[in-house]
Amino acid sequence: MNGLYSCIIAVSMYSKIPMPNVEWTKERMRYVMCFFPLVGLAQGAALGLWLYLALDVLHLSVAAGALTGAALPLLVTGGIHMDGFMDTMDAVHSYGDRSRKLEILKDLHLGAFAVISFGVYMMLYLGVFYEYLSLILREDVGDRYFLYGVPCLVFVMERAFSGLSVVTFPQAKKQGLAAGFGGAAKKKTDSIVLLLWMLICLGAGAAAARMGCPGAGVLAVVLLIAYLAVFIWYYRMSVKQFGGVTGDLAGCFLQVCELIGLAAAAVLLKAGLLGGM
Repeated sequence: MNGLYSCIIAVSMYSKIPMPNVEWTKERMRYVMCFFPLVGLAQGAALGLWLYLALDVLHLSVAAGALTGAALPLLVTGGIHMDGFMDTMDAVHSYGDRSRKLEILKDLHLGAFAVISFGVYMMLYLGVFYEYLSLILREDVGDRYFLYGVPCLVFVMERAFSGLSVVTFPQAKKQGLAAGFGGAAKKKTDSIVLLLWMLICLGAGAAAARMGCPGAGVLAVVLLIAYLAVFIWYYRMSVKQFGGVTGDLAGCFLQVCELIGLAAAAVLLKAGLLGGM
């Protein structure tokens, strides 16, 4: 029963999907990170459905599809991870000591670097997304469905890594979301489940490749390697500059992975290594 409560807490905390109100007890928070990738699955499914509607049903322009599609992940999550990205950018670019950076993470006000970083990020995101949609339109209609599902792979795997950081990295603060979930977690169980999510992503890529989307398995492996590289950078940066991970830093990591993941898909599609027969 606590597993069900953990699922409800994970979805309600990290998305705007309506869920029942439940009490947050330590027992019910033990497996929250196990269900964190489910939010990515829902987010990816919503985005994939929108891409299908935009391109194949409504026949919108690529620009309209890309602009709306770029906003959809923020609408599904409520921007919680983008908030962490912006706070982290403010803290990192303050060039203060560790205590000062942690204070900035708690500050409710936005600094100039948060706004600048958000603007740069969204321009890059829109550019990547526009290119990806343009390339999808070159594919036969029957081959597009696999490509509409690519965001699921991107969003699920990045959350598996992000959740793994929360339960395994040292905590920078004794209080906060990361400290709360990390402290309550059954670390061994959560870590194994999150690693299984990564294996599921690899298996899904291999299955898609066998079903008619050559390169899907390659994409899954590329995402794993790219996210692992960012994961290592994230660990070193968080420990060196903040003394450990926080919820904001985990959100920043997730947003970086999201951009890199979509860019990897666009590059592979551009190179002819991803898509239909």
